[in-house]
Amino acid sequence: MRNSLLMSAAMVALTAGGAQAELVTVFGPWLGPDQEDVEAVLDGFAAASGYEVSYVGSDSFEQQIVIDAEAGSAPNIAIFPQPGLAADMASNGFLTPMPDGTGEWLKEHYAAGESWVDLATFPGPDGSDGLYGFFYKVDVKSLVWYVPENFEDAGYDVPQTMEELKALTQQIADEGETPWCIGLGSGGATGWPATDWVEDMMLRTQPPEVYDAWVSNETKFNDPAVVEAIEEFGWFATNDDYVSGGASAVASTDFRDSPKGLFASPPQCYMHKQASFIPSFFPEGSVIGEDSDFFYFPAYEEADLGQPVLGAGTLWGITNDSEGAQALIEYLKTPEAHEIWMARTGFLTPFKDVDTSVFSDPTLKKMNDILLNATTFRFDASDLMPGAVGAGAFWTGMVDYTGGKPAQEVADDIQSAWDTIQ
Repeated sequence: MRNSLLMSAAMVALTAGGAQAELVTVFGPWLGPDQEDVEAVLDGFAAASGYEVSYVGSDSFEQQIVIDAEAGSAPNIAIFPQPGLAADMASNGFLTPMPDGTGEWLKEHYAAGESWVDLATFPGPDGSDGLYGFFYKVDVKSLVWYVPENFEDAGYDVPQTMEELKALTQQIADEGETPWCIGLGSGGATGWPATDWVEDMMLRTQPPEVYDAWVSNETKFNDPAVVEAIEEFGWFATNDDYVSGGASAVASTDFRDSPKGLFASPPQCYMHKQASFIPSFFPEGSVIGEDSDFFYFPAYEEADLGQPVLGAGTLWGITNDSEGAQALIEYLKTPEAHEIWMARTGFLTPFKDVDTSVFSDPTLKKMNDILLNATTFRFDASDLMPGAVGAGAFWTGMVDYTGGKPAQEVADDIQSAWDTIQ
């Protein structure tokens, strides 16, 4: 079988050696259907390796894994929803570096492989950098949603570059229609959808190292590069002709209600930028690929920064080292480990060697193609920043900005908030 032939040398050696029935414990954030999916993958590992595996999920994973590590009772493998917590645990000596050669493997076999190495490389307890995680199961945010019938009726083509997207936006407005639906409302989290816009714009106007420096505050939030990215978002969101309800409605429109304008008759808007989860709020019975579709939020052709993709993902780290833990990481390097979940639901992977025909859903396959074509992948910046900034001042700053406050003043305010916690 192809997957068996492609199994890594380390995995083959462990299997051939007749691993004893050592128990490999895995702790992660998934419950319900996601737990069933990850357990199917772990069953595949058990069958391939001879190890027994136990998975436990928790909706308080972030708190519990720290407690367990400090008590010396950590599982063999922990699955981190965000790399920030993994970085903290690595610096405190609670993570074991990935098996030798993992970084080289990622660079060769993952699309935008260098990005995945960078995202999982943290300072250890001695301050030196090491690869402490393996990203497995990814989400994509760089998407624009639309209704194909509306585009067809109006004679619009899907834009391939940011220049074309801006030209289409202007064309729709010139024809007396509204190009975009944008909503930032989210109760106490109002403002967060704008952070994804700004992050995507940072990746389309600056090299990835500038994005990384912004996340760490080496590049200050009020740096001209960041102000430019905010204003790039503003090009779309603060023009009354471009947004359904006008710019003043952006902050007050609930993000869950915002895409409904795509499906109105006549359309209240033609495009909506949001991550892969947003179809949950489309009209009941709406079929992706028919009633709605999406395209990659394109990059500037003139900027020559490749095809950056913004998203998120889970990072698997070794919190209690053992031969079984090492073997499980090696198993994640096999197509089988990815294809088992691909054949189910809710899974994307940057692994270039998988057979994408096994995807259970053509929508997921199309999203995965965007991931496989990425030249750079970066994690949602606001999730990596201190909570008071990424889940506080950044959110409120975007509300202020869409309300008319100048981008430079907004950026100054956010940087001031950051300064107070340092």
